[in-house]
Amino acid sequence: MTDRPTILIVDDEISNIEIMNAILEDDYEICFATSGPQALETARANLPDLILLDILMPEMDGFEVCRRLKNEALLADVPVIFTTGLGDTEDEVRGLSLGAIDYVTKPIQPVVLRARVSNHIELKRLRDQLAEMAVTDALTGLSNRRRMEQKLNAETERLAQSEDWLSVLLIDIDFFKQFNDTYGHLNGDRCIVMIASALKRALTRASDLSARYGGEEFACVLPGADAAAALTMAEEIQVQVGALNIPHARSTVSPNVTISIGIATGRCQPGVTPDKWIAHADRQLYRSKASGRNTITAITFGTSGAEENTSKMAS
Repeated sequence: MTDRPTILIVDDEISNIEIMNAILEDDYEICFATSGPQALETARANLPDLILLDILMPEMDGFEVCRRLKNEALLADVPVIFTTGLGDTEDEVRGLSLGAIDYVTKPIQPVVLRARVSNHIELKRLRDQLAEMAVTDALTGLSNRRRMEQKLNAETERLAQSEDWLSVLLIDIDFFKQFNDTYGHLNGDRCIVMIASALKRALTRASDLSARYGGEEFACVLPGADAAAALTMAEEIQVQVGALNIPHARSTVSPNVTISIGIATGRCQPGVTPDKWIAHADRQLYRSKASGRNTITAITFGTSGAEENTSKMAS
């Protein structure tokens, strides 16, 4: 594995690819394509950090490749630099209007190519960093609500193709207002950070996502998890939180901090929107709190009705 940026070189002339590869290979991972359709396929497979794209290619020219790249969500933000021997200003304007960020003219000048690639790679790194900050909760380092909603939207759409399971957990720290009143907001923040750490330890699959949903509420998105798997995960989260042994003198269910969890599980299907999971999970969380807290309440919903399970941790 490498942390070096990946560059996709697209050109129907192998000699041009070899020249650019020789200039850039010491600093970047290089992949290449010799046609427009192959470029799109390679870009989807490798998710490059930058694309060097020839304009004049048979079958599908660089303009069309660029247009299609910018219409795909995963590739739209990948910077595209056109490589061309053309000196026509209209072609440059057309390329920039399609979303390209720069031009490099042939024959390739090594110093110019290195400088422009380096500049745009650095700009992309900074943009990615800002984008990551925008979807990260500053206190806990977990994903924030915005990122969780993005994940949920993407997973419901992806899993609908196979009608696979999806589970969502909403989690609330029990009697958190009383905790803050007793121990102060600084310790309240520490409590939230420790709960976030417990979530990170419990969720071991790369596909799962844990997020701070707001205040003392957290959320988990579990792609492919059926009701049994989601319940097992919720119980593991409660175990991890219990192991923290955070004192809570004003809790009526335990001498330590506990959590309540609502679970919604359903099969993803075309037309079933993500808010279905949130609404069901929110109702189950309410039931958990109404049942005395320190409780897990789950629902499996679908076209044939709903089935509920409840599990309560020992005090």
